[in-house]
Amino acid sequence: MSRYSTRAAAERVRSRARKPARLTTVVTAAAAGLVLMAGAPAPAAPATPGHGNGVGAPVVTRAALDPALVAGRGAAVDFAEQEAENAPTDGTVIGPDRTAYTLPSEASGRTAVRLNPGQYVEFTLPRAANALTVRYSIPDAPEGGGITAPLDVSVDGRHRSTMTLTSKYSWLYNQYPFSNDPRADLLHPDWWITECGCVPAATTPAPTVDKPFRPSHFYDEQRLLLGKRYEAGDTVRLTAPKGGAAAWTVIDLLDTQLVAAPHIEPRAANVLAFGADPTGRRDAGDAFDRAIAHAKKRHLKVYIPPGTYQVNRHLAVDHVTIVGAGSWYTIVKGHQVTLDTPAPDGSVHTGVGFYGKDAADGGSHDVHLSGFAVEGDVRERIDTDQVNAVGGALNDSTIDGLYLHHTKVGMWFDGPMRRLRVTHNVIADQIADGLNFHTGVTDSTVSDTVVRNTGDDGLAMWSEKTGNARNTFAHNTVQTPVLANGIALYGGTDNTVTGNLVADPIREGSAIQVGSRFGAQPFTGHLWITDNTTVRSGTFELNWKIGLGAVWFYALEQDIDADIRVTGDHFLDNTYNAIMLVSDFPVKDKYAIRGVHFKDIRVDGTGTSVLSARSAGTASFENVDARNVGAVGINNCGSFNFPSTGSEFAAQDLGGNDGGGTTGAWMASWELPNTITCDDRPPVVVPPAPAPW
Repeated sequence: MSRYSTRAAAERVRSRARKPARLTTVVTAAAAGLVLMAGAPAPAAPATPGHGNGVGAPVVTRAALDPALVAGRGAAVDFAEQEAENAPTDGTVIGPDRTAYTLPSEASGRTAVRLNPGQYVEFTLPRAANALTVRYSIPDAPEGGGITAPLDVSVDGRHRSTMTLTSKYSWLYNQYPFSNDPRADLLHPDWWITECGCVPAATTPAPTVDKPFRPSHFYDEQRLLLGKRYEAGDTVRLTAPKGGAAAWTVIDLLDTQLVAAPHIEPRAANVLAFGADPTGRRDAGDAFDRAIAHAKKRHLKVYIPPGTYQVNRHLAVDHVTIVGAGSWYTIVKGHQVTLDTPAPDGSVHTGVGFYGKDAADGGSHDVHLSGFAVEGDVRERIDTDQVNAVGGALNDSTIDGLYLHHTKVGMWFDGPMRRLRVTHNVIADQIADGLNFHTGVTDSTVSDTVVRNTGDDGLAMWSEKTGNARNTFAHNTVQTPVLANGIALYGGTDNTVTGNLVADPIREGSAIQVGSRFGAQPFTGHLWITDNTTVRSGTFELNWKIGLGAVWFYALEQDIDADIRVTGDHFLDNTYNAIMLVSDFPVKDKYAIRGVHFKDIRVDGTGTSVLSARSAGTASFENVDARNVGAVGINNCGSFNFPSTGSEFAAQDLGGNDGGGTTGAWMASWELPNTITCDDRPPVVVPPAPAPW
């Protein structure tokens, strides 16, 4: 988009029909196994390696923030999040760092704790718990493919168990769609690549490349039932034992919770009665099919009792209710299977997943899934593969209380379809999106769902062929999308994004995006983006080599010209900008962004500006309060023609726009309505940590 690097702005294929990226940064690996910094200067001061907070008092956070800062926003969850850097440890705090391709940058809060063999980090339970989730990273195998390593877990120094960590689902390299091989040459040597000047002696790497090239997707998570209830004040110590295969173990965070007893569904088609093996040794797919058929015939629910069930293909669901004992107890787990010949949809693999009928066949109806986990086996990104945990078209259906792990996309819905309710799920460690409403999804809602560590957009509405309409993403938490955006909207009509919490996007995207791209239908009607909180967003865009906004509007393929209202949102600790409106440089004189209204906004900390305007068009601002602003409040480049009459973008001041930062009031009178204040790459001023307003 920048006039200095227009060739690097080519679009990426993400999901099925998107074009490949031209990424930008060479990176090397340190001898210790941590990734060296690359990319833009990270607006965060380096932490002194230390010992956590040195005391046993628990520090509970939400997205690494004081929960008071995000009250009423994000998913309502039944676990307590504790960041490792806040806990006593004899390991080393790594970070903070917001530079792509580094271990700290992908950690929650951009900081974690590295343990050498024999070292520990210790958490104090803030409330009673009998289960925990550890988010961690361990090294890849030298030739890729992952390793396994133990992690000792002890409670109060007595009750001990061992988790077996793995890196076989993490560590991707190279260019889109990425490689598992750290030794691979460029996947697309014909792509033009801009290398970042901050990498010593970096050059365009074709035909050779420093290896491993662009390592990413470092983290995974694992859950453990402790077998008994422990009380507030008890301590959980995680120790990287000596003699394991991992040279180091990075602990990012610990989630602890009190899991209820297994749910029992007495009057149901129990899959055990149809031959399902709860030990996971024998394939249970056919038994599940028999139970589903029987339940539909007798108007019963299907019940999956506690156990691990091996299923290595799709389970077709239509007019059926499938209930598990709870996602901690009922696990449907499968291997990825290579097909003898590609499927008609282009898949070359299959794997575990619950799929509705194709929309072309009328879709499925009245499907209700609840109370189980889906554990996939997806380790590479192949966009044509249908290896998602939940897929197809589901009308008048509900999905509640699932835990979806290690699939390509947690939930991918191909419409037309309508009236789907997705509630209280956890979607973690996906190769691509967390959830995508793709093509003609209407009157549907996603709420109180946690999405963490996706390889693409966390939550997306993509109106590729038919517009999505009247959908809502409400009160969800999206953390650490490695690539792309926390929440992304590509076209559509009368959609709403409200009450969400989005934290720590890493690269080639930010917290919330409104984009005319990927062949999307136009935005029409209204779009409400209300009462959301973003933190540590407004990332450095590696292709353009400029900073994005926490919320950004991107006119690439057509105008964005609908009734768009951004109201009541809080943009905290922005790496660069809080807000950005941008059109790609080759189409800057063709497309504009008009009629976006910002009202009752709080901006607490920007590395650069409150608003970066790099498009023709207009936006209005009312009661937008800002503090700790690092550069000029409005960086107005318009569409880069610099006419004597002023910028092609006009910021309309509707009053009440208070506060500012290092250069004075953020909406200074001399900037209005269209004063050119263009600085392509202003210096970054590190803002202080967010605080109560």
